Amino acid sequence: MHLSFENQVAVITGAASGIGLETAIAFAKAGAAVVLADVNEAAVSKAAEELLAKGHKALAFACNVADEAQVAALTEKTISTFGRLDIAFNNAGIQVPVAETADASGADFDRIIGINLRGVWNSMKHSLRHMRLQGSGVIVNTSSQAGLVGTAGLGAYTASKHGVIGLTRAAALEYAAKGIRINAICPGAIDTPMVQTALADEPDTMNAVIASIPAARLGRSQEIASTVLWLCSPGAGFITGQAIAVDGGFTVR
Repeated sequence: MHLSFENQVAVITGAASGIGLETAIAFAKAGAAVVLADVNEAAVSKAAEELLAKGHKALAFACNVADEAQVAALTEKTISTFGRLDIAFNNAGIQVPVAETADASGADFDRIIGINLRGVWNSMKHSLRHMRLQGSGVIVNTSSQAGLVGTAGLGAYTASKHGVIGLTRAAALEYAAKGIRINAICPGAIDTPMVQTALADEPDTMNAVIASIPAARLGRSQEIASTVLWLCSPGAGFITGQAIAVDGGFTVR
């Protein structure tokens, strides 16, 4: 299936690696101007330079999504550079160490909520301010299979990803009649740098997760990217407020 995003502008957070980078590449190949945002300035700048070298339209922006002022600046830079904002893929997120709730760190809880949940809220807020003026736009937020089910030892992460789905549903209702669609994706265990780090740090927990995937493998970043592009396409024009699981069947049981 060939999707075209010519003359559209897409902002992707967490775009320096993994799912975010693959999705930015996919949007660029489909003709969109892409704004790659990430807290890792060196990595995101390199990614944007590589897209520019291939003839794509790309811009890098260093941004900590937990800081609302930085997110506002990201949105304003997008508008001043490309003139509009059609798509926002709010993908930036982190993981914290596995711990029972009684033993978990308050600092870890605050940090993961700040990035995974407040970061999505910040990004939606400032994207929506421009999209409602345009009367059009599509937002996709990254939740997780942990946003659909509980995961022992990952209380803070699970809470943050459940929260993303709640934000998605509420905002989808607010903007459904205003030409703006908002959905969430819920990836399972995907072969990304974050998952590889988790495998190294918590091998028993992660190997148990992988063993429980009905598809019997890790997902690929390209599989998530293709789902995001479809959700942002006219073919998904009647879909809003949904949490789409892309998890190899993990949440079916």
